[in-house]
This record gives sequence, structure tokens and C-alpha cells, in this order.
Amino acid sequence: MGPTPTPDEAIEQALHALVSERFAARETVATEIAGGLGLRRFYRIQFQSDEDDAPASLIARVDAPEDPKNRPAGIAPEPPMEPLLEFLCANKLPVPQSYGGDPAQGILLLEDLGSLSLGKAAAGKLLGQRMNLYREALAIIPKLQALKTTDAQNPLPCFQRRLDAALFRYKAQLFNEHALPVALGRLPTAAEKEVVQEAFAYIAERSGAAPQRLAHRDFQSANLYLRHDRLPADIQMIDFQGAFMAPPEYDLVCVLRDSYVVLSEAERSDLLHEIRPQLPDAPDEISFLERFALLTLSRKGKDLARFLYAAKERGDLRFQAHIPTTVRYLKQAVVHTAGMAPCLARLAELIQNFPEKEFSCEP
Repeated sequence: MGPTPTPDEAIEQALHALVSERFAARETVATEIAGGLGLRRFYRIQFQSDEDDAPASLIARVDAPEDPKNRPAGIAPEPPMEPLLEFLCANKLPVPQSYGGDPAQGILLLEDLGSLSLGKAAAGKLLGQRMNLYREALAIIPKLQALKTTDAQNPLPCFQRRLDAALFRYKAQLFNEHALPVALGRLPTAAEKEVVQEAFAYIAERSGAAPQRLAHRDFQSANLYLRHDRLPADIQMIDFQGAFMAPPEYDLVCVLRDSYVVLSEAERSDLLHEIRPQLPDAPDEISFLERFALLTLSRKGKDLARFLYAAKERGDLRFQAHIPTTVRYLKQAVVHTAGMAPCLARLAELIQNFPEKEFSCEP
């Protein structure tokens, strides 16, 4: 009996066996590519010989064992990407083609969209076309929000999942545990933690009273790709398995308050003004902008906590450069929300003291 394969070797062997079976291909090379904050791993599979039914390359998405600590107690883990991928494709939403996979091993084979994300395009050589790229990306959101379940008796998980009070409590917990101590430079007091909990509970209440629309959940520049790196852009969504029902502004916060691409206030304002009337049952402007600011607080508060957690607990420092932008978004949001409720005014006092810098959070 030979030596036991390492985890990396075992994954590559499983990928080779799966791809060989699917495409009758014998010569493939698997190269791991960088993922995001989660533990899921991604590989680019390249074919070294011509196969009749094989693409030049594809992406293998490999799920990690689910960690209950990464979700609120009592909340089910994210469902598999299928059959949501099939549903979105059938409704002509821009998603990569599926080549099947092995659910038992958590492997899904997907179309290789290329390497040019909206974030890279907007910050690089396509900077001059940024607004048009964002308009194309935003045009996906009304189409996504217009989708309805096709089987009321057995709806897809995305139509049953909600941005609910439990998730807001979890975001507050993450913020208190991982963001406050670093931002304040000391352990937060019980009163300071209570400020965050009360503010996020208020946001949860406002969110629950809003119209509920299907949301990608992580509709940001790193999850939007220019298909095959070409122009005119054909923007595709990835990483949408966490889709849920949320207020109509949720995906807009993800992409327009994206920590990875900094839009000017004028750009953001113009894009919000343009997209609001395109949303199903277009929300009134006041409610729309208020919810956009409130959801910015909870979303960016969670992002700040996760950036700091990744650095301290995993030694992953890739996201430290985005901390100043994330803090700046929080400060801008509390200015707009402080007058809505006393709990938000107290949160504004707390966050305005945060330094806008790359916090020292090395493990």
C-alpha cells in the first residue's frame, strides 16, 4: 500500500477522475486559484489534448466541510448551488454553464468565465468604461428580483431563506467580537456591545417590513465576471448559492458599497437614481435611500469583522488593504442614519471614533 495522499493530492486525484469520466479526457492539469473569505477552493482544469466535447478549460468548485460556527445557531447551512444554477439559467440570468460534478464530494464543474472580474476591470484598463460596466451589472438586479418560485409546494431554498432577525443578531455578534476590539484598541464595554445589538435589531425591524425580493446575497465586483475577458461586456454572476429573500436594496449595497472598488459619491448617486425606477414595484425614493444606508451599516459592519477575523485567526492578510474603505463606508452611513432612531445616534457616536487605517491585526 502506498503513502496516504495529502488533502491537496486527494482533491487533484478526485478532480482528474471526475473530469476524465465526464469528458473521456486523459490529460488535464489542475491549478488552484485564489478564493475569497470562505473556505471553498477553486481549481482551473486545463485540457492538454483536444477532446470532442471538452472546453479548453473549466473551473472546479470544491466545497469545504461546513462549519456551524460560521452561521447563526438554528440557521441551516447554505444549500448546494444546484438546482438554483439550473433555475437561473432557465430564466436567462447570466450564470456559468454547468458540466455536472460529484455532490458527494462537494465538487461542481463550471464554465471558465476567464479571469477579469468587474473589480479588476473597473480599477484597471477599463476605468474609463466603469459606469457602463456598472450599469450592465445593475441591470441584472431587477431581473433577479422579478423571479418567483415555480412550485409553491416545493420552492427552491432561495425563496425560503430570509435576511431575518437571526442573521442581523449574528452580524452584530461578529461586529462586537472581531471589529470593536481592534477598532477601539481595547475590549468593548457591555454598554458599547449593547449599542451595536440595539442598532442592528432596529435595522432588522426595518428590513423585515420592507418588500422582500430575491437577492444574490454577495453581488459584489469580485463575484461578477466579464465573460471570457471580452468587450462589449457579458457580465456573469458567480458564487450565488447563498441567495435569499431581502429588501430590494440589499444587492445594491453589496456592489455600490463594495470594499474592493471605490466609486465616487457622484457615481454612486447617479447609479442609484437610475436603477430605482427599474426595480419591481419601484420603492419610493425616501424609503429606498434610508434602507440603502441602514443595510450599509449591517453589511459593512459584517465585512469589517470578517476581514479582521481572517487576518487574526487564519493569518489571511489579503483583505487588510480594504479596511480603511470599509470604515469610511460605515462612517458615511451613520451620518445618514443617526437621525432615524436614538440607537442609531449612539452607534454613530461609536463608529465615528474608528480610525481609517489598516488595523494591526496580524495573528
